[in-house]
Amino acid sequence: MGTGALGGFYGARLCRAGCDVHFLLHSDFEHVRQHGLVVDSKDGDFVLPRVQAYRDVRDMPRCDVVAVALKATNNHLLPSLLPPVLAEGGVVLLMQNGLGGEEEAARAAPGHTVLAGLCFLCSNRVGPGHICHSDYGAVRFAQYAANRAVAGVSDSMRAIGQDFAAAGIEVDLLEDLLLARWQKLVWNVPISGLSVVLNADTRELMADPHTRDLAEDIMREVVAGARSCGRHIDDSFVRKMLDMTVAMKPYRASLKVDFDDHRPMEVEAIYGNPLRAAQQAGAHMPLVETLYRQLKFLDARNCGMRA
Repeated sequence: MGTGALGGFYGARLCRAGCDVHFLLHSDFEHVRQHGLVVDSKDGDFVLPRVQAYRDVRDMPRCDVVAVALKATNNHLLPSLLPPVLAEGGVVLLMQNGLGGEEEAARAAPGHTVLAGLCFLCSNRVGPGHICHSDYGAVRFAQYAANRAVAGVSDSMRAIGQDFAAAGIEVDLLEDLLLARWQKLVWNVPISGLSVVLNADTRELMADPHTRDLAEDIMREVVAGARSCGRHIDDSFVRKMLDMTVAMKPYRASLKVDFDDHRPMEVEAIYGNPLRAAQQAGAHMPLVETLYRQLKFLDARNCGMRA
């Protein structure tokens, strides 16, 4: 569900590896139905001239795994999208940014297993059915449990991880979803937000000592927020995220792409939900809150311009 920069990339890799993949599309439906998918990748370019493409879940077969690669801003659609396409015993794989999406998916698909797929991927949709993958690509899987308990590694997670590994994707199976989500936020919160507010790509943010130091300060604030919610992230993880950002090719984070294209940004999922969780636990994140307020203003003005 959602055949863009992320869903299109992973779905195409799974399809090329022999999985039975069905693609739900919106604006690209006619083009992909006629011409398939094109992936330009650092791991090797390829074309899928024919894929199983749909524009309505009611036309799709019931599937064992439904990978949700929609933006979190569209999660209000999950109650209408998931039930028609989930097979009995089917699994929801939520491949989104931010915090709180698994709870929404669980409410939309009661009785079904919900997994998170946390993607460390640099890719962009550069045209209809055309994806450019420039760096990274690993997926970290974790299982949702009520009250954000540690769920461990399930058989479903292992089976889906094996499919991704067979498609040449680096896979990591994690026991603690909440920890994994906060770890992803350590990168997403500063880099995505600053890229929008300062109109800069990753290389520009890391090249300037002021913005690099600011990014590090925000990362450490996110680590403190995680700690308040009972999840410990070692200081070395901050250094790892900074080094990874320095090493990557210049990249526009998905939040920046949405802003540039006048689409709603995932401000609540990436900023609002973590802020509220930390505040309820007694933590204060002033730098993150500043970014949140700036992004709320920019998002409202940006979407108003589109209207």
